[in-house]
Amino acid sequence: MKGTLNEMQRNALHKLNIGELNAMQQAAIEHCRNNESMVLLSPTGTGKTLAFLLPMLERLDVMCNRVQAVVVLPSRELARQVYEVWRAMATPFQMTALYGGRPLEQEVASLGGSSISVVVGTPGRLLDHLNRGSFAVDKCSLLVIDEFDKCLEMGFQEEMSRLVEKLPAVLSRFLISATDAAEIPQFAGVAPESLDFRLASKQPVARTSYYTVTATPDKRLEKLFSLLCSFNGEPAIVFCNFRESVDEVYRYLTKRSLSSVAYHGALEQKARESALFRFACGNSNILVCTDLAARGLDIKDVKHVVHYQRSLTAEIFTHRNGRTARWDADGSVYLLAFENKELPDFVPDNMAEYALPKHDVLPPSPQWAILYVGKGKRDKLSRGDLAGFFMKKGGLRADEVGTIIVFPDYSYVAVKMNRMREVLKKVAGEKIKGVKTLVMPARGV
Repeated sequence: MKGTLNEMQRNALHKLNIGELNAMQQAAIEHCRNNESMVLLSPTGTGKTLAFLLPMLERLDVMCNRVQAVVVLPSRELARQVYEVWRAMATPFQMTALYGGRPLEQEVASLGGSSISVVVGTPGRLLDHLNRGSFAVDKCSLLVIDEFDKCLEMGFQEEMSRLVEKLPAVLSRFLISATDAAEIPQFAGVAPESLDFRLASKQPVARTSYYTVTATPDKRLEKLFSLLCSFNGEPAIVFCNFRESVDEVYRYLTKRSLSSVAYHGALEQKARESALFRFACGNSNILVCTDLAARGLDIKDVKHVVHYQRSLTAEIFTHRNGRTARWDADGSVYLLAFENKELPDFVPDNMAEYALPKHDVLPPSPQWAILYVGKGKRDKLSRGDLAGFFMKKGGLRADEVGTIIVFPDYSYVAVKMNRMREVLKKVAGEKIKGVKTLVMPARGV
């Protein structure tokens, strides 16, 4: 397989610690070599991000110092996630992410300060920059729309139409999604032929076990608590239909000493980023959320998905379940159902009733603590710099340093909980890249 890739693509996979591509990703690369545009439909958890980033590498010119590609995604978190994957690939091409929740002028500065080849962002924020002329578009020949069905929902239609009009040099379009929307390819000027891997073998549904948990309305929270306790600390995502329900479930679980985080659109951007980081790094093993987390987020090793409130559509059901059984892993899905209540047609037939334990036992406490570091990207800090600092100055082994995320002005570093106090003593007053930096337990994370 690797013989079909160029050197830059092979190096990118090496940086990501990926040994081989799956059939869908290989097909996407070959299709893009023979066609200007691509419509790719593939189940959640199958690696669609690489299926458009790797072909993109073959479309970029190292001699061009202008924006050559624009990637559109429906949410800030997805934009940031694609940006982090691209950074990890360590290509010669720079990418910047544009999304709401931070000053527009800050992003304008990032666009003007260096040669940017790829811009990734949400529809509204991208359109803001295009209207302002924040970056030149005369060399932008590739438009990628990820989660294209979602990008045209919830009022994005007009923004997307104007965005496409603002990119007159676009010749190639990559449209990516887990579900189809017949009008989208025509809207973006792409021929209707698609690479459709939704019915491919070994898709996530084949690796997923499905269960019901029968409850009465007044006992639903208690049943959810018992269910989560039975997971013994394995990562789980609990989906609710409404923000108020997320807050209610989060408060209940916290009161009963389960480590959980809440995630929905009404939270400030920093709170949403913190919640995802806590869950992804293992500082909390339960993410309670709305369907904002149902699409695109690539959080590894999620073993369980719980529908606290039933999905309103088959598409939402599919996207929620796609948070588990990603790549070649197995997973389980649980639907809290009321007695004698008929389930929707899109729910699998003959779902087994999950046997809850007779006695609830709290799972083990999370093993990871989060440290705040008062420096970030503006201080030229990288994840490698931080990992090296905590291993050299803090005395940690490589397996005692977990997930690291670097923001413009600060960073979070996960370290083993049982080493946190010792590490804080050792790094007190020490310098990172020659500069003294505040290191302390993260608050509100």
